[in-house]
Amino acid sequence: MSMPPSPLPSRSRWPPPYRAAIAFTMDNLGEAQDVLQNTWSRPIGTHPAVTAQLPRMLALLAKHGGGGLRATYFAEAWSLDVYPAAVRALTDAGHEVAWHGFQHEVWGGLGDEEERASFERSWEAVAAADAGVRYAGFRPPGGRINERTWGLLREYGVEYVSPLGEFGMGREGVVVLPFEWRAVDAFWYMEKFAGVRKACGEGEDVRSPGEFKKWLMGKIDEVVRTGGFMSILFHPFLQTSEEKFEVLEEVLKRISEDGEIWVAPCMEIAGWMKAHPSLFPAESAS
Repeated sequence: MSMPPSPLPSRSRWPPPYRAAIAFTMDNLGEAQDVLQNTWSRPIGTHPAVTAQLPRMLALLAKHGGGGLRATYFAEAWSLDVYPAAVRALTDAGHEVAWHGFQHEVWGGLGDEEERASFERSWEAVAAADAGVRYAGFRPPGGRINERTWGLLREYGVEYVSPLGEFGMGREGVVVLPFEWRAVDAFWYMEKFAGVRKACGEGEDVRSPGEFKKWLMGKIDEVVRTGGFMSILFHPFLQTSEEKFEVLEEVLKRISEDGEIWVAPCMEIAGWMKAHPSLFPAESAS
């Protein structure tokens, strides 16, 4: 039995004239996780995702949306000193650099001391890098946060978190701007996500860029229709073919040309929500 279409919102929760909000995001800056797992065999600072794919992605972002679409890049703090030119290119273009752990450690598996140590090392790395970065937001590697994470986010002045989960106002005054697996390119492109795909009802096989695009376009239409929020996630290291770059560009074109979509960095979306709490009740997030 098919579900009835979601009703149109009676009024927009977003800045006029927008009806919906979309954050275009990127994750994983270079080889931080590979070094942590001792699987990196090249010279440090030479990852093609940063040296080749990222510049092309930034050019596409600059091409669309008039003055360019501004994104949020969730970067490991370890990488700030390794790729200072890339970080500066991001901030100079008006993109937000947010936090993705110190070295892409799977967040849900950290103990108390390990979790606090990641905060401490990461904030030290930000100060040492002097790259104009202030971590306003956090996306936990692996998508899950721990109970104690909420207090640490408040302690370190983090304004929003982007995990798997429900959208809205979270604990400790932290805004929740979640992602879902199907809006992530890795969900469709990587073999290691077979179990996640199966759990989501998509089968275990790797899927095509065209299938990813079809799902994304339909989801964008739904978000506009319902006046909601979504986070789109493309990893630079996965943009390895012309077909994948074509999908990226078509998505950027779609969201930039729709006058009802507010495309903004996560930091600005969270700021709007905190300034208008009555539109975003706290019980809408777990």
